[in-house]
Amino acid sequence: MIPKLTAIVTGASEGLGKSFAVELARRDIDLVLIALPGSSLEALATYIRKNFDVKVSSLEKDLTYSETYTDIFTFLKKQHITAHILINNAGLGNWSWFEDKSVSFYKKQIELNVITPVLLTRLFLDQANPAITSYLLNVGSLGGLFVVPKKQVYGATKSFIRYFTQCLQLELSDSNIKISLLSPGGINTKPELLVLNNRLRGISKATIFEAEDVAKIAIDGMLKGKKEIIPGVINRLMVVLNSILPGFVKNLIIKNRLKEILKSNDKIIDSVPAY
Repeated sequence: MIPKLTAIVTGASEGLGKSFAVELARRDIDLVLIALPGSSLEALATYIRKNFDVKVSSLEKDLTYSETYTDIFTFLKKQHITAHILINNAGLGNWSWFEDKSVSFYKKQIELNVITPVLLTRLFLDQANPAITSYLLNVGSLGGLFVVPKKQVYGATKSFIRYFTQCLQLELSDSNIKISLLSPGGINTKPELLVLNNRLRGISKATIFEAEDVAKIAIDGMLKGKKEIIPGVINRLMVVLNSILPGFVKNLIIKNRLKEILKSNDKIIDSVPAY
């Protein structure tokens, strides 16, 4: 008899993480939800318990503190819970010139976007049941492939996630662990981003997805064992073009595409909180 699956979702209180939680619950998968203290995580857990026949644990943890990684899996062990799915979704983004953010901001961004998924993955693999298929979904970004102004450190962290995930896929190819990389374009995860994304036109607008749609596509792909999941035909086409176009052509395209955004939206964009 195949046991009921349990999924860990980081950054679960809002945006894509919240959509992941609801989508997994719809598929009858128990949840361990993790988000920052004071993020209304328990309200989401209560909603899911009332509307879906799944077990939900909510842990309010700041994942930039190293002790929280072991705290999560110590909790699971005490509750006799084995996690079959880990979704490394928590992350910190921004859209700003490099010199406009502090050293402490970049330290936190690198810790959350790089160190946290690596160490959580290590602990997740330790407790995985080798007799049952387990799933790891790392949330990357197309920003890890393209050079984008004002996304310098964020994009670099997502490039790291891409490399890390691809290495794990090779190392664990003979195991019972299915490892997927989600590489979305823009996602409407906050009201501020919705306002900004609605200002886009043409191809740029076609690359933007709703969080609920990305979550469904991602979970479908993860359970099928897809190595990389890229929502949207336009986004997939961009990846193909990126692999064949010369560097100077790509730079010209990026500069032309972002010229109006960088000129007209600087004040609005710089006021958007990190996510």
